[in-house]
Amino acid sequence: MNLLLLLPRFSLWWVSISLLFTVTIAQDSPLITRISFGSCANQSAPQPIWEAINKFDPQLFIWMGDNIYGDIRKPIKVIGKERTFGPWRNSPRFIPSSEEEMKLRYAKAKSNPGYSRLKRNAKVIDEPLDSPRRKQAGVYASYTFGPTNRKVKVIVLDTRYHRDPLRSDGSILGDTQWTWLEEELRGQRSEITIIGSSVQVISNLSATTGPLFYMESWGRFPKERKRLFKLISDTKRNGVIFISGDVHFGEITRYDCAVGYPLYDVTSSGLVQSVEKVFPRPLRFIVRLLFWYTPSTMRVINDNCKFKACTYGQSNFGAISIDWNANPITIRLEIRDVNGFAVLGTNVSLSELQARGSNSPTNPPTKGKSQRYCTLEVELPGTKRYRLAVLIYFTIAVLAMAFVGLIIGVVLMITACVYKNKLD
Repeated sequence: MNLLLLLPRFSLWWVSISLLFTVTIAQDSPLITRISFGSCANQSAPQPIWEAINKFDPQLFIWMGDNIYGDIRKPIKVIGKERTFGPWRNSPRFIPSSEEEMKLRYAKAKSNPGYSRLKRNAKVIDEPLDSPRRKQAGVYASYTFGPTNRKVKVIVLDTRYHRDPLRSDGSILGDTQWTWLEEELRGQRSEITIIGSSVQVISNLSATTGPLFYMESWGRFPKERKRLFKLISDTKRNGVIFISGDVHFGEITRYDCAVGYPLYDVTSSGLVQSVEKVFPRPLRFIVRLLFWYTPSTMRVINDNCKFKACTYGQSNFGAISIDWNANPITIRLEIRDVNGFAVLGTNVSLSELQARGSNSPTNPPTKGKSQRYCTLEVELPGTKRYRLAVLIYFTIAVLAMAFVGLIIGVVLMITACVYKNKLD
């Protein structure tokens, strides 16, 4: 899953490029105040959202994955020799494209007028043919921007190359990437550290949507997520914010009981693909209702949400605004819609993102009703955790019984008519 960064056009010189691709911008590099990011951009579909992104005028744009849709989608078949859908599936529905086809799809994505405009106003960090990043196992990398005492470090992780199977609770990053990440977090100080993960770090909706369906996330690898939190705590890295994608809806989540300060995860998905897009417009309220009904212990719920569930299931992009002149320094985290309006948002003081005690994954604060954002989804009581599944199964059972009752009623009516005709 490729992660690409775009920078504004300005003169710079590279201070260092390590074996594992760490880039440090010169100390006189411009101050970063606006960052945008997104994921899930189907190159074959209209992409009007680039206009809104261009209006936001980001100094930095971060791809969070699914920059194109490169797989070939096979038809849904539930019967026959090759079945691509259902519990009896014996063949994958998505198969990889050829290298030539991938090149064509990337070329189509790059030719989009809105995206081309963004590239004209920004410098793309292209990888030269001899880049160390091309030779390493995985596409993880880090970049540091801004002047002294106002630095922003961006770490992009590769959560696919080394990942073990989803149900294994094994590794996501692999040993080499873990070693690199520790070096990055112990390295040069930065006021803000943005960690990009293609899948959600804080939210674990699979714990409350299962057994209906499951989504890929760090929450499905609890040992790895605990290791990640512990690493942030042990390295005493302050100012960490996660950004993520993949799930086809926007969400801002928060976890307070991991590193001694709140960890935020801003999920933007997708630029094109979105969960509401699957439904006809008159039925999209059902998606919002289900989001509201599904328990989530980490979601930031406030008055800045467009919908009551504080999720956004239409096309969106992530926006981070940093006010370095405020006292204390303020960070605005937002999800914006195709028109550029904020549909989710929260303000974070940089002073909040500083460890103030011994809270850590091995020594968390006492949890209680007064402690918000400290209960993991898997810790919810079963009656609450599985209420979505109960609702869906109950609804299906009622509809099935109503359908059977309707059939029985029709059969009895026909039988009565036939009997009456015989009597006549």
